[in-house]
Amino acid sequence: MTDGEPGEVEDPETVAADCEVVDCTVGDRVENVATVSIERPDTRNALNGQVREQLKQVLAAVEADDEVRVVVLTGSDDCNAFVAGADVTEFADRDAIEQREASKRPRVYEYVDDLDKPVIARVNGHCLGGGNELALAADVRLADERARIGQPEINLGIMPGGGATQRLPRLVGEGQAMRLILSGELVDAEEAADIGLVEDALAPEELDEEVYGLAASMAEKSPLALELAKEAVKAGSRMDLEAGIEYEAELFAQLFSTEDKNEGIDAFLEDREPEWEGR
Repeated sequence: MTDGEPGEVEDPETVAADCEVVDCTVGDRVENVATVSIERPDTRNALNGQVREQLKQVLAAVEADDEVRVVVLTGSDDCNAFVAGADVTEFADRDAIEQREASKRPRVYEYVDDLDKPVIARVNGHCLGGGNELALAADVRLADERARIGQPEINLGIMPGGGATQRLPRLVGEGQAMRLILSGELVDAEEAADIGLVEDALAPEELDEEVYGLAASMAEKSPLALELAKEAVKAGSRMDLEAGIEYEAELFAQLFSTEDKNEGIDAFLEDREPEWEGR
């Protein structure tokens, strides 16, 4: 990576240009939408230390870019995979102490989960192990119907370590999560949609239309409203109902101090499209 001038924030495309295994375009498909893709087709986009570090660098730049309102996270189309798991070669000689060091947070999963902007996982192929954990950290998952999805770590004598034991039950229920994690079974995208692991399974020719159509519908909204609405929904799975309702009400009230709230109401009353300023 190159270092900018003190205080200078590089845009995501500039940061990605210095990365070997992560790419980023902004506004290429839809205005205000960044597409972040993992480009390691020779290993079916397996997550190794280099991928994780470069993903964190690009996501940090995306977070800081006011032009970006929505993020699409995907895998290289060259290998028809989202992420086919962690790079197991890194595990071979690693002991418990070394693994604790490697697991120090924030990891790439937290970078995705904590992003202020909505993240859509475009699951364009196999999505296994750490790859599924990356998708689980996103806000919405849309999958190619040909994708296979699961947590096969148990077959290696280990278990998921990137959040699946916590995020997966919250999406599909404890029983389904136990089935997938303890058996290592892979499911196709249609079954994944049936159990709530992904929001939809789509024909290959329909995937981009749905992904970028959804991204566009989000990106035309107030960035402040997007941020706080996402925060409120995520908080719901991390606190009890009463606390969650109180938190939602507080975030709702905060938006009433913004220029975007005034613009949104005025535009509605004047029957015109709003012009968001993110303030």
